[in-house]
Amino acid sequence: MPTNLPISSQQPSDVWVSLKAYTQARIAIGRTGVSIPLQENLQFKLSHAYAKDAVYASVDLIALLNQLLTFNLPVIQLQSQCSNRVTYLQRPDWGRKLNVESINKLTANSTPECDIAIVIADGLSAFAVNEHVIPLLKLIIPLLTKNHFSIAPIIIVEQGRVAIADEVGSLLKAKLTLILIGERPGLTSPNSLGAYITYNPSVGLTDERRNCISNIRPEGLDYQAAAKKIINLVIQALQLKLSGVTLKEDATLTE
Repeated sequence: MPTNLPISSQQPSDVWVSLKAYTQARIAIGRTGVSIPLQENLQFKLSHAYAKDAVYASVDLIALLNQLLTFNLPVIQLQSQCSNRVTYLQRPDWGRKLNVESINKLTANSTPECDIAIVIADGLSAFAVNEHVIPLLKLIIPLLTKNHFSIAPIIIVEQGRVAIADEVGSLLKAKLTLILIGERPGLTSPNSLGAYITYNPSVGLTDERRNCISNIRPEGLDYQAAAKKIINLVIQALQLKLSGVTLKEDATLTE
């Protein structure tokens, strides 16, 4: 066997390097001997740390509540059946249900029936909620008002999963729910926000009944584009009385 193999960095081909301009995925990272370069290895570990931090982070409730005041809508704080983050990660089913106190809050709420209930949930990235919810709502709420849709009190749910919006919408007697929730972090995106739209929300619905707009963040789907997609789907869902796989986005609605 040869004993004098050179130890050197093999540079990625020009074709792969050019593709890096179009994606944040880890391509064309090169190698040092049989390993990836130290800089790339350290960057991977840093991204992994950001993803873990996003999962365990908390929503800045004080800042969020203060900023929501600008919309002149009531705000109600709720909690899922998960009392802490560890339980939330271990019991996804509990994250889809409100606790008793939260159910009582909504049951006692005297708000009349409405078109839309907006729900904000931490999900798997509180970073996303802290960074993107308010800028997105600043675009969405005026468009909802412009289209004469009635809006329920804004709901904040701690330790919530996507399906918890079904119970919220049902208790608020809303025709449709829009939940803005932190998405599961990836190694290039620890702060992506997701938006899920469900017509006629009720407990027990499954994912094919929802429409999802994903990767909302400046580096992904920007606020303007996301708001347009959300409003288009909301308008169609309320007009056609459906959502999910049977609802296709009509891109011309808000042109």
